[in-house]
Amino acid sequence: MERRPDENGDVVLEINSSGAGGDRPQGGLTGEQEKNGDTNGAGAAAARDLDKIRKLDMQVFTAWQTAVLSFQSLGIVYGDLGTSPLYVFPSVVLPGADERDFLGILSIILWTLTLMSLVKYVLVVLRADDHGEGGTFAIYSLLRQHVNFKGSMPVQVTRLPSDLHLRFHSNKKKEPSWMQRLLERSTTLQSLLILVSFSFCSVLSAVQGIQSRSPKIEQKHVVMLTVVILLLLFLFQQLGTSRVSFSFSPIMLVWFGSISMIGLYNIIEYYPPVLKAASPHYIYYYFARNGAAGWEQLGAIILCITGAEAMFADLGHFNKTSIQAAFSTVVYPSLILAYSGQAAYLIKNPANLSTAFYSSIPGPLFWPMFVVSTLAAIVASQSLISASFSIIRQSINLGCFPRATVRHTSDKYEGQVYCPEVNYLLMVLCILITVGFQGGPEIGHAFGVAVIWVMLITTALMTVVMVVIWEVRAAYAAAFFAVYMFIEGVYMSSLMNKMAQGGWVPFAITAFFLVITLSWTYGRKKKSEYEAGHMITTDELAGIVARSARVPGVCFFFTDLMNGVPPIVRHYAEHTGSLRELLVFVTVRTLPVTSVLPEERFLVAAVDEVPAGVYRCVAQYGYMDKQDMEGDEFLESIVAALKDVAGGAHEAAMMDRACRNGVSVVIGRTILTASGGKQGWFKRFVINHMYRFLQKNFNSGVATLKMDYNKTLQVGNRYKVE
Repeated sequence: MERRPDENGDVVLEINSSGAGGDRPQGGLTGEQEKNGDTNGAGAAAARDLDKIRKLDMQVFTAWQTAVLSFQSLGIVYGDLGTSPLYVFPSVVLPGADERDFLGILSIILWTLTLMSLVKYVLVVLRADDHGEGGTFAIYSLLRQHVNFKGSMPVQVTRLPSDLHLRFHSNKKKEPSWMQRLLERSTTLQSLLILVSFSFCSVLSAVQGIQSRSPKIEQKHVVMLTVVILLLLFLFQQLGTSRVSFSFSPIMLVWFGSISMIGLYNIIEYYPPVLKAASPHYIYYYFARNGAAGWEQLGAIILCITGAEAMFADLGHFNKTSIQAAFSTVVYPSLILAYSGQAAYLIKNPANLSTAFYSSIPGPLFWPMFVVSTLAAIVASQSLISASFSIIRQSINLGCFPRATVRHTSDKYEGQVYCPEVNYLLMVLCILITVGFQGGPEIGHAFGVAVIWVMLITTALMTVVMVVIWEVRAAYAAAFFAVYMFIEGVYMSSLMNKMAQGGWVPFAITAFFLVITLSWTYGRKKKSEYEAGHMITTDELAGIVARSARVPGVCFFFTDLMNGVPPIVRHYAEHTGSLRELLVFVTVRTLPVTSVLPEERFLVAAVDEVPAGVYRCVAQYGYMDKQDMEGDEFLESIVAALKDVAGGAHEAAMMDRACRNGVSVVIGRTILTASGGKQGWFKRFVINHMYRFLQKNFNSGVATLKMDYNKTLQVGNRYKVE
């Protein structure tokens, strides 16, 4: 088994099978090919795989199916974006505002919604999916499949037949673009691509509306009610997304219908020509009149697009058409009417700016709308909590984060997961922020900074995708980058002025997760480098096997080393003096692709030039694949794959006999220690303390396989890294 770079610079896995008599194609031959003696059928296998994918890609949804998916997306995708009318106008602080000011603010809102949500996300960003999946990690995965990364991650990319359905792979130019060459040369730029923002929101804005109706209700009561709602919300997460959110879409449909009707009523009742704010010249008048004071309010106005990124992040649950249809026919028109209605009301009632949403509700509808808005805000919070679970899961699978507990809560929907550690961490953070800020404007500032950073990161990544993958002309990509960097930069400049008033919170949270991510990634990288430099050669392994007593049974030796035999095997053999008659080195590996074809799940081969009975197995998963096999089932699948490549009936019989004589699982556990040589004090601290703490307190690599502990032996060893 060896690795070599292909013509595009990607790493190709080759497994030399003694039973096949030739080199395996990329990703290994399937069991069916081995049985048929097809050692040169890589092209045929790839064609069949590509045909399967094309049939899936050509699936046509009926109008009814699209309508159903659009309805379902209202409760998952648009909860946060849809509830933004609760807090945008109330977050604006502009003393003495009059008709021209409110028309200017409304014009900024209308154009921000149109350019950022409709044009950028619905028409452009949704196209940058990775095999139907969306989100920042999907963009990163897509780039890793087209760019030869060097060292920014501890695992390299392996081309598989399942990669052939990359939309822009087949017609890619032979000569890489200037940006691709720049990325491949710079490990600094590669490292920047793995930095992502984490954000969340609270339900404070909804329950705060009670104060507008009762002077006896104080801010501390609002905060207390918010904390109770948050506690219940996070405690119910363990029930699973399906059970918690079964009524979310109807709630959001009622919400959108309600804000549309109330907005239309306010337009007719207070200021019918309010929609003239669609003319951008009102934006000019607004800034000319208010200057720096108007610029400062951009930090509040940006809240009108909170949650827009969910359209892309939750793409895998639906499809592009359903998300586009829901936004274009329900969400976008409803938000336009809601904001226009509030502006019309404020033109006649400017003193009610701080309570704009609830004050603009007709009296008889206040309490019903309070209930609906509170439920809608809970839906919005739920969608971001679920997104956090998905982000952590994808980052774990890509090797960017320590292995936390990930529970699948649905047999029907792959993306519905629950991470208890992340759930309770978010619960504590949300409650601390809510209580600490007491519902003040600091929460809005913190949320605004988080929103604009997500937008900026997406703009940067999309520009890279346009040039490297889509092969868009540099002028068009530069225009996209310039336009959106200018818009988002203006918003960011306003929000930076609020750093001391809550804007620091997203940076503090991001720094916390970034320390974990970089410590884990650096430790894994040093471990991989040590094992690659000290791994057992084929000749040494042959000597170890020859000197060791061979006892009946099968031993599965789990290792993180992709190729070769890790040095911990040397340590194990020296202290036991014996090896099982069937020895299988197993690596469980997650690739930066969405899903691995079932026939490519196990890559197996006999280790060349060593005594019989020694095999290598790589169990491969995409970052969206569900690793749902129990320990015994997983081991049986490996043995079945071994039989497919067995040299004959005698070898298959030996495997059956070995399984009957007992199964043992050996798991290597290494402890890294940084020496005082080339390592600075900070890197020594990261290795000796940060990485070791994470390694000790998070799950092991095979924890998800649920191995029988009666069959498991853990072997420890210490690596001294330079």
